[in-house]
Amino acid sequence: MKEDFPNNRVIERRRFIRHPISLPLVYKVIKPNTSADGKSETKNISIGGLSFPSKKAVQPDSMIAIRMPFEDKVFNIKAKVVRCENNSETKLYDIAVNFFRLHEAFKVKMIEQIYLIAEYRDLLILQSGKEVSLEEASRKWVKRFSKRFKRLYW
Repeated sequence: MKEDFPNNRVIERRRFIRHPISLPLVYKVIKPNTSADGKSETKNISIGGLSFPSKKAVQPDSMIAIRMPFEDKVFNIKAKVVRCENNSETKLYDIAVNFFRLHEAFKVKMIEQIYLIAEYRDLLILQSGKEVSLEEASRKWVKRFSKRFKRLYW
């Protein structure tokens, strides 16, 4: 969230650094009870929340349930809508949410790490020309990147 001041300084009011990443999600507004739901992909993620585009507007202060699938697992997260802005370029609404609890943020960080490992696995397969299991890629990724990932994201 940025705020303009008379001397043209822009003050950044976000509490956490955001990291651009596109992860699939399905959302449903659960309070107030409305028909606002849909499929989307994250635009960015932070330890405090995430943002995504939506075809439908969602009222700030609404509680939403987010489902983030990965392979045979589905991660469920509850969050509060803090901002909904009409994006004139995309003709969609930019929705920003805050996580309710730290374990919700932890789930999203784990999903992000799993996706990064899956991408790393694809890269290893391309480089070696051989099949690489997700488990093997995970071991290599953790050994090579986990300290940097922790420093960058936590």
